[in-house]
Amino acid sequence: MRGDTPLLAPGEDGLDEIARLRVPRRTISLNGKRVGAEYQSAGGTGDGEGSGDGGEDTETSEPLLYWLREHFDQRGPRYGCGVSQCGACTVLVDGAPTRSCTTDVHTVPERAEVRTLDGLAHGGRRHPLQRAFVEFQAGQCAFCVNAMVMGALGWLEGRIAAGQRAVPSEGEIRDFLSGASEDNTRNYLCRCGAHNRITAAIRSAAKEMVK
Repeated sequence: MRGDTPLLAPGEDGLDEIARLRVPRRTISLNGKRVGAEYQSAGGTGDGEGSGDGGEDTETSEPLLYWLREHFDQRGPRYGCGVSQCGACTVLVDGAPTRSCTTDVHTVPERAEVRTLDGLAHGGRRHPLQRAFVEFQAGQCAFCVNAMVMGALGWLEGRIAAGQRAVPSEGEIRDFLSGASEDNTRNYLCRCGAHNRITAAIRSAAKEMVK
C-alpha cells in the first residue's frame, strides 16, 4: 500500500465507515453495583439518540438478556419464548418488570438500575419471595421461577410505592399472573401448572413485604 493512500476514503463514505466500526458501551447499576460493557449494535449512533432522517431511533442492538448473561454471568433471567409471552427473561429496570429477551440494550437508559434474581439475597439471607417459593414448593421444574419471582417483586413493590399496603387477594394475584390486572397486561406462564402454589407463595411473601 502506498504511503499516501488513506485508510478510509475522505468524505461521507469514510464517516459512515467510522460510525459502522464504532462499538457502543452501556453502563448500568446491576444489583447495586456499577458495571459496564460493550454491546453489539447495528445502525443508529450507539447512544440511543437515533440517526434516521427524521431523528427517529434507527439503532438495533443485542437483547438485554444475552448481554446480562454473557457479560455479567446473570443466570436468573433465561430464554423462554423469545416473544415476551412467558416472562422467563424478566428483570427489573428502574423498578419496572421488563422482558429482557425483546429489550435492546441501547434502549436501557445509561446508569439505569437493573435488578435480577441473582442479586435478591442480601447478607446471606434470601428475599421473602425466594423463601416463600421454597416453603410452598412453588417451583416444580423451576424454569418459570425467575418470571414469577421477579414479576411479582416489581408488581408488589409498585403497589407498596403507590400506597397500596393491603395484602393482595388470591384473585388479584391470579389476575396479575394472567395479565388481566389493571397494572399488568402481560402473563407469566408456568408450564407445570403449579399456579396454586405460586399464588400462595406470592401472597405469603406479600404479607412480610408490607410490614
